[in-house]
Amino acid sequence: MIVPPLSPNASASPAKSEPVEVITPARTEERRAFGFLALVALAALVYLALPVGVGLFLGALLAFALEPIYGWLRKRGVKASTGALSCALGATVVVSSAVLAITTLLVTRGIVLLAVLRAQLAPGGGARTFAENAMTRLASLHVNTADISQRLESETVSLASRAAGVTAEVAGLTFSGLLTLFFMTLAAYFVLRHWNGIVTRSERMLPFERGHTHALMDQFRSVGREVLLGTVVTGVVQGLFAAFGYWVTGVPEPAFFGALTALASLVPGVGALLVWVPLGIAQIASGRAGSGMVELIYSALTVGIASDYFIRPRLVGRERSIPSIFMFIALFGGVSVFGIIGLILGPVTVTLSLAILRTYEREAAERAS
Repeated sequence: MIVPPLSPNASASPAKSEPVEVITPARTEERRAFGFLALVALAALVYLALPVGVGLFLGALLAFALEPIYGWLRKRGVKASTGALSCALGATVVVSSAVLAITTLLVTRGIVLLAVLRAQLAPGGGARTFAENAMTRLASLHVNTADISQRLESETVSLASRAAGVTAEVAGLTFSGLLTLFFMTLAAYFVLRHWNGIVTRSERMLPFERGHTHALMDQFRSVGREVLLGTVVTGVVQGLFAAFGYWVTGVPEPAFFGALTALASLVPGVGALLVWVPLGIAQIASGRAGSGMVELIYSALTVGIASDYFIRPRLVGRERSIPSIFMFIALFGGVSVFGIIGLILGPVTVTLSLAILRTYEREAAERAS
């Protein structure tokens, strides 16, 4: 017996209907209870992680920056765990060495520079003679030059004592620094190894649309990568450029001022200008007009133009349109809340917060239309 073929709209068996969940009042209460317990569990985890939160946050940002290297290793057959561990440990060694070198340089050479400054301000010193000549001219304007001279000496002594205090404080932070590095390494390994799982679980658990959750997680990853590469790495490059220029033009302690230029580059707007412009002007004022002009021109071309318009765009890729007021809030507010590490955490927090607000604005506009 020949069985005729089924028509496109026919089916061989009755369609099985999907089971429909009946949401009863008891089920609703159960969901609310589980939601409350989930919030309590999350709050408990956050509270316990607060003492090591800086290390965890830096580790996540480091993982985002290391993602291309991790992907390169995976394409060459390296196991996921081995690749993540290699990236995390290697980056930790580089970061800890750089931080130790910069801190040691700033403290030790800063103390030496202050000693030289004190000698220059002592009777018979070059800076003291220059200041006395300037005060002689100011005397005709009825300015109390004796008070100015005393103030300069007292400030120099005060700076020297502060530098000694900073040295003792740095030594006392050794344990906390090692603890931060330890958790930074763990967080970098975990994020590299399990990022896809983190995103998937976030999409299931967070009370947002999956598309919005995925976009926010991707935003967090890209912001972290941009802050580390576009700000920190560019700042290091600017410091190296500046230190070379200072050494060529005869600026005292070029390594110290190069490290200072790298730190100043984190300030939005003016940045490294806060260091290399006053140094150039000081050279010109001290009678070394040629060296001062060369230092100003060189720094403008390398520290300014080359770093901001060629190096930073290649590292970051594209600029984010963030108003200057928010960048200043990120800098000064971040330092006030988190300390020196706020130079990194502040911009990440502000940029991510603005991204969340923009996503909410788009969703509100879609609901209104």
